[in-house]
Amino acid sequence: MRRFREWNTLRNQMLVGFLGVMIIILCVVGVFTFDSVSRLLKNNAEKHIQQTAVEANGRLEAVLNQIDSLTTQVATNAYVQKVLLNEQGGKRATFAERQALLSSIKIVQTYADGITSVELYSGDNRRLFPLDEGRLDKKVGQEWIARAKEGKGRMVWIGKDPLEPNTVLAIRSVSLMDHWFTHGGYVLVRMDREAFRLSESLSGDGGRETMLVVGPNYSLIASSAPTFNAGAIQPLVEAEETVVSIGKEKYMLVKQSSEVTGWIFLILTPVSAITEGISVLRTAILMSAGLGTLLFIVLSFPMSTIITRPVFKLIKTMRSARLGGLKPTTRISSTIEINELNHTYNQMVEHMNELIELVYEKELIQSRTELKALQAQIHPHFLFNTLEALYWSLQEKQEEELAEYVIAMADLFRYTITGPNKEEWVTLGDELEHIERYLLIMKMRLGDRIAWSVSMPPAYAAVRMPKLLIQPLVENAILHGIEGRIGPGTVTIRVEPAGDGIHLGISVEDDGRGMDEETLRSVNRALESGQSPPSKGTGMGIFNVRQRLKLYYGRRGGRAGGETERPGRLEPGLSVSSGSGEGTRVTITIPLRTGEE
Repeated sequence: MRRFREWNTLRNQMLVGFLGVMIIILCVVGVFTFDSVSRLLKNNAEKHIQQTAVEANGRLEAVLNQIDSLTTQVATNAYVQKVLLNEQGGKRATFAERQALLSSIKIVQTYADGITSVELYSGDNRRLFPLDEGRLDKKVGQEWIARAKEGKGRMVWIGKDPLEPNTVLAIRSVSLMDHWFTHGGYVLVRMDREAFRLSESLSGDGGRETMLVVGPNYSLIASSAPTFNAGAIQPLVEAEETVVSIGKEKYMLVKQSSEVTGWIFLILTPVSAITEGISVLRTAILMSAGLGTLLFIVLSFPMSTIITRPVFKLIKTMRSARLGGLKPTTRISSTIEINELNHTYNQMVEHMNELIELVYEKELIQSRTELKALQAQIHPHFLFNTLEALYWSLQEKQEEELAEYVIAMADLFRYTITGPNKEEWVTLGDELEHIERYLLIMKMRLGDRIAWSVSMPPAYAAVRMPKLLIQPLVENAILHGIEGRIGPGTVTIRVEPAGDGIHLGISVEDDGRGMDEETLRSVNRALESGQSPPSKGTGMGIFNVRQRLKLYYGRRGGRAGGETERPGRLEPGLSVSSGSGEGTRVTITIPLRTGEE
């Protein structure tokens, strides 16, 4: 009795009580498990294989989406658009122009694996790149050409090329963005079938499953079993049962359709591989019950301490990430699983930090690229207007009167056209001198119909600002204000402090016909939302200036209306005010010192 009392401690009572409960549960669960597992095994296997199909199809679609994204860049490339627009207008591309397409098209083969060729065709199916004189209708059928044209720029996956069975074809139509998105040509992509080969087992059962990718007309795009009989594909695609017979063996069939290509992904798993574990299930249950009971008695207390302590330390480290402390953890256990968990967490932290740095660098590169593109849009438009002015002057004036204008044009072009990466920032004084030259040249065409006034306190002549920021606003004032006015008109450029001591206001005003309230609201709404202007005739210059303000001075520089984020503090921006018959005034706000924002 005394020994019983010594043994009858709370710890031992808990151990015996939990041990008895565990034995009862193991017996009951073992009986039901053996009965239910045999019935549920096929259902679980089917779900698992279905998930495998989704994962494999996701990997395939990721590759296809990458190709779709890269070909979209080709289709929207400015140079490609220009060549196709000339082709549509009847001006065939020269050999040099076609050869220059290489730099625009090679991006697909550079960043995507398995691409054997990328071809560009005009709207009449004539090949522009590569440089031979092939035709699109000799490569693919008229049915696929029609589908690509109906797709209006969407990628159409043709499938296996009948002329080259080891390749897969895809085609997309190119819409001309500067010509109301009309059809302008085609991009044809040819991929090696090896890029779709399914050599990796996703289900984790040693690769006993067979994975197939089936294209149009039951063509076999890829297979994880090179010896698979292609003649058995059609019955598999049309089969409605989940279990099919191929030869003397039965397979569980799972189908997955791709939303990107319309292809069908098939997984065939031998039924014998799914049910082979049932025969040993009873023995496994009995052995697990006995071993579990023994291990529960021996290891329950020490294992609880060994397992929970490092887990709690890891949880504490992971919780610190909520406060911005994304730091790796040190080795805190001799257990392989815990160390693997620590290692995985450290890899995740390292990868996330790398991604944060990479995204930041990409944002900088993208901003610079957009800035160069916006500057490139202004120069050709400006040169065109200048040459037009010279043309009218030659028609209406005597040659001896052109000396002053020729000198002004020479200085104007010298200011406008510079080498790459030169003079992105200029002084306000130089920018206003450029505006004076531009207005002088505009007087060649408009004569006495135009007058102007430029005022600036001398103290602000050295303020740094982006080059060619004011000229589009002056051009808009002449085009939509002075030219639309009956009689002479005046353009006024005024520079004055913005009122907060660190910003400067530059306004361009005309006394033309102005805008009604609805047009003004439409322009301001487009500027506030960051969208394109309502039409290319009204607001394109203002929109470009707004975009450049945003790129040079940050996101806040793109707001319209000159809103402020804090009371009494202005931010770089652009505002438009106008009234019907009262003229239009556009004001931009910039920092007095570069980098103020």
